[in-house]
Amino acid sequence: MHIVDRRLNPGGKSLPNRQRFLRRVKDMAQRAVRESAREKDIRDLGKDGRISVPADGVREPRFSRQPGTGLQDYIIPGNKTYVEGDRIERPPGGGGAGGAGEGGDGGENSEDAFHFALTRDEFLELFLDDLELPDLAKRRLSIVETEGLRRAGYTVSGSPANLALTRTLRNSMSRRIALKRPKLEEFAALEAQIAEVSEFDPILPELKLKLEALRERSKRIPYVDPLDLRFRRFEPYPRPIAQAVMFCLMDVSGSMTEHMKDLAKRFYILLHIFLTRRYKHVEIVFIRHTDKATEVDEETFFGSRETGGTLVSSALVEMKRVITERYDPNDWNIYAAQASDGDNVSSDGPTSTELLRAHILPACQHFAYLEVGDENGPRAGFVEHRTTLWRTYEALAKSGEPLAMRKVNHRRDIYPVFRELFGPKDARQSAEA
Repeated sequence: MHIVDRRLNPGGKSLPNRQRFLRRVKDMAQRAVRESAREKDIRDLGKDGRISVPADGVREPRFSRQPGTGLQDYIIPGNKTYVEGDRIERPPGGGGAGGAGEGGDGGENSEDAFHFALTRDEFLELFLDDLELPDLAKRRLSIVETEGLRRAGYTVSGSPANLALTRTLRNSMSRRIALKRPKLEEFAALEAQIAEVSEFDPILPELKLKLEALRERSKRIPYVDPLDLRFRRFEPYPRPIAQAVMFCLMDVSGSMTEHMKDLAKRFYILLHIFLTRRYKHVEIVFIRHTDKATEVDEETFFGSRETGGTLVSSALVEMKRVITERYDPNDWNIYAAQASDGDNVSSDGPTSTELLRAHILPACQHFAYLEVGDENGPRAGFVEHRTTLWRTYEALAKSGEPLAMRKVNHRRDIYPVFRELFGPKDARQSAEA
C-alpha cells in the first residue's frame, strides 16, 4: 500500500524544511525575537513578525577544497589580455573570493541581515520557550496532561469483556427480519398441521417438505452471526490530571498615573499571552481594586477607567472569596500576580499581612508582586525607596513565603522583569540573590 500525503503546506511553503530550519537556528532566533520584543508594543506580540539573524548562522557546513591552493585547471573565456597557454598569477592574500570587499568589516558579529518571517505561533513559541509557572508540579500537576480512555462508539472486533450485548442482539434481530428467518411460531403451526393430517393424506409429503425447507432456512440464517457482534470501543484522549488558576490583581486607584496603569496593563497582557499560549488548562481570574475590589472579565480588566481610593486588603478579600467558592487548594494549583504603585492606607498593612499569611499564601504555589513607578524613576530591580506595600510584602518574602517582588518604571523593563518572575527556577533564584 502506498500513501501519498497531498495536504497543502501553509502558505505554499515546505513545512518540514521550515521546522528543520527553525530548530537549527533556534538560539539565534530566540535572541532576535527577544530583541524584537523590546522594540514592539506588548499588544503586538501576538502578531506575525520579521527577525534578522547572522547569515553565518544559517549556512550549512560542507566539505570543500581550500581555494587558492594546489594545482587547478580552469576553462575560461579568452580576452584581450590573456591568450591560450598564458599562466594567471595567484591572487594575493590566499586568493579567496571572499566577496566582502574592502568595505566589509568581516566582523564576527556583523549581520548580513538574513531576514526571516515568523508566523504568530512560531514567534510566540520562541518568545515563551523557557518560561514556566513556578513549582507547577508541587501539588498534583506533574505534567499538564495525561492520556485517559473514553467511550468512542462500537467496533466489530474486540475482547469478550467489551462485548456490547444489547447492540449485538439489535443487529441480530435486524438481520433476521431482513432475511426473513423462520420464527418458532411458524415451526409450531406447521408441526401441528402435520399432526392433524392423516398418514394416507396426499398433502402430508408436501407439508413435510415445507417443514424441512424451514429448518434448512433456519440453519442458513443463524440466530447470532459474527457479523452482528459489536464491541465497546475506547480511544485515548488528553486528560488533565490537575488544574491551575492564575489570579491577576491590579490597582486602579487614583494614585496610579496613566503611565503606571499602562505598565500594569502591559505586564498583564504579557502574562495573559503567556498563560493562554503555554498552558491549555489554566484558568485566569481578573480582580480590579480601588478601595473596593470586584472580579471582572478580561475586557473590563484591561479597558475600564474606574478610579478611587486604595485598599489592598479588599483585593485579597475578594481573592479569598473566589478561592473558597470555586478553587479548592487541594484540587487546584493557585498562582497570583499583583500590580500596584505601592501606595496603601497605613492601617491596612496589618490586615493585608494577616490575609496573606493566613489565607492567601498557604493556598498559593507562587505570588508575584510587581510595583510600577514613575517613568523618571530608577531602572528595574530592588530599590532603596520602599513604599508602604513594598515594606509589607518584603517582611513576608524574607520569612520564606512563596512571594517574589520586582519593581519596574520603564516599558523596556517589563519583559526582563517578567522573565525574572516566570523564568526557569534557577534563573529566578539567581535574580533574587
